[in-house]
Amino acid sequence: MTATDRSIELIQAAAQAAADKLAHDVIAYDVSDVLSITDAFLLASAPSDRQVKSIVDEIEERLLKELGAKPVRREGDRDARWVLLDYVDIVVHVQHSEERVFYALERLWKDCPEIELPADAVATRGKGEEHERDRAAAGDLDGGLS
Repeated sequence: MTATDRSIELIQAAAQAAADKLAHDVIAYDVSDVLSITDAFLLASAPSDRQVKSIVDEIEERLLKELGAKPVRREGDRDARWVLLDYVDIVVHVQHSEERVFYALERLWKDCPEIELPADAVATRGKGEEHERDRAAAGDLDGGLS
């Protein structure tokens, strides 16, 4: 079993929306062979709670406007550290960079096939590490509190 055409269409649109809002490390997995509840996962991250919210809002708006898709569930809005959008066919995870490193969802799904994403989304790979290096070089590891 593989992800449906509709699932791939949703994933690609969500990935482009995330990339447009400067998400980091956007990647998607076809989980249809190992899960019966959904076809695909999209993972994206951002270095701030505000940006996580912005990415989630853009994904939700874009999928509704372009594809007529509404999430059946949205979780994690309050803290905006890890927001989940459940579209049944796909599940979108947008995490704060710290949660992305800590939970390492890629490790869980690494054996699942990756779904091809738009070039803008692929270009986000490594941006999280790049952002952390830039912060470290600027002496901002404590969030500017020193």
